[in-house]
Amino acid sequence: MAERIAVRRNQYADSVALMQVSRAVTELPEVQAALVAMATELNLELLAGMGFESPPVESANELLIAIRASDEAALTAAFERAERMLDAPAGAASAPAAGELPPRTVGSAANRVGPGLAVISVPGQHAFVEAMDALEAGCDVLLFSDNVPLAQEIALKDAATERGLLVMGPDCGTAVVGGIGLGFAHTLTAGPVGVLAASGTGAQQVLCLLDAAGVGITAALGVGGRDLSAEVAGRSTRTALAMLDADPATELILLVSKPPAEQVAAELRAAATRLSTPTRFALLGVGEPDLTAAVEQALTALGVPVPAWPSWPREPSRPQEPRDPQADREQSGALRGLFCGGTLCDEAMLLASATLGEIRSNIPLRPDWALPDPLEPSAGHWMVDFGDDALTRGRPHPMIDPTLRDQQLRRALADPATGVVLADVVLGHGAHPDPAAGLLPILESAEVPVVLSLIGARQDPQDVYGTAERLHEGGASVFFSNAAATRHALALLAGRDG
Repeated sequence: MAERIAVRRNQYADSVALMQVSRAVTELPEVQAALVAMATELNLELLAGMGFESPPVESANELLIAIRASDEAALTAAFERAERMLDAPAGAASAPAAGELPPRTVGSAANRVGPGLAVISVPGQHAFVEAMDALEAGCDVLLFSDNVPLAQEIALKDAATERGLLVMGPDCGTAVVGGIGLGFAHTLTAGPVGVLAASGTGAQQVLCLLDAAGVGITAALGVGGRDLSAEVAGRSTRTALAMLDADPATELILLVSKPPAEQVAAELRAAATRLSTPTRFALLGVGEPDLTAAVEQALTALGVPVPAWPSWPREPSRPQEPRDPQADREQSGALRGLFCGGTLCDEAMLLASATLGEIRSNIPLRPDWALPDPLEPSAGHWMVDFGDDALTRGRPHPMIDPTLRDQQLRRALADPATGVVLADVVLGHGAHPDPAAGLLPILESAEVPVVLSLIGARQDPQDVYGTAERLHEGGASVFFSNAAATRHALALLAGRDG
């Protein structure tokens, strides 16, 4: 066996591009392990977890190439492939016409072709300048970038309001505008519902349940997960509500959010009464309907029958007699949640904490339930959002590359204190082309129940029904509804028939 680590100093590459290089190298037949990534703290920890010695690095702006192969010849070939991919020129296909210089900024591009929707995906520390340039050029903005400071988000949204424009984001992962999916999107039909979401995977859950019910959408406008916080106070949500209300094709607006600030939610409910379009709310929180129930209410308002949501449950391998709740907490093992989607994690924690009490997390429902280190989870019940900003610095989102989440999933299944594992699998454009392929080998060795919420639309490229059947045959219980998946996990934890 041979291994090598190289450090390229002062070279930056997009995390998605680096993930593609890592995947291409890993697929070589003689390669046992490979990581091509920026030298962030998280990636250095991942490198150590793969058994590599940490190289000397000076900053996170250095690029790592770490490969382990069967012999020196295979190692050399793998390094050459990685370096060719890293050095390949990008954008040749979009070269400008002879004698024409390409625009160097969003603003200059808008001045050349006219304002439109600017999609910005750059490291968070650079996003403000690019987004403000787009707004000054008259463009609405979809800001995919995460790790954007709160004060900059507020400034951007105030600037947009002054100009009659909309900022979707920061960290806006999902949108559908003019029938075109942006970010993590699904193949959806046109229909009467306008979706507005301060949530990424929450929007995806709602969109896919609507699709399963045969109901299409006019648009899906993401406003960023912080928009309904007390600080941002719904700045983009108010603009988006007005836009959807002005669209004659929108017969019903569905507003989706991870747990909002109470005052902001109350103000938006009041504002919705002044709209001409009926508005329904899917705002996660104690005493609020879960996302599936909110979709069912919207379907009823439209006069559409509520379907039986597709599910593929499995019976527990060793059925137990029901016990009292306190005995369940003490003897049934712990519930462990490993999520790619933060809103799905929030929803699962809200449902589970009503039965189990404290659920520790990196995105806790209460400050005193925080996990100090989400990669070294504590005893008891816990759930981790692997899409949280702190775990995506210098790495692709886990819906694109679930390596880190799947690695932690193996650890959770090997923990003798684990009673049931709950996780999500998100399909669609922009997501991993076959997330089931990485999960099936993990499921083969699982000795405790694994329950999966599968978020996908009927026409998504990964084949949502085929994926569900593969995962079920591999040993998992699979649900289209994240709320139903969570309840099934709780039933299995209590030893009852799910």
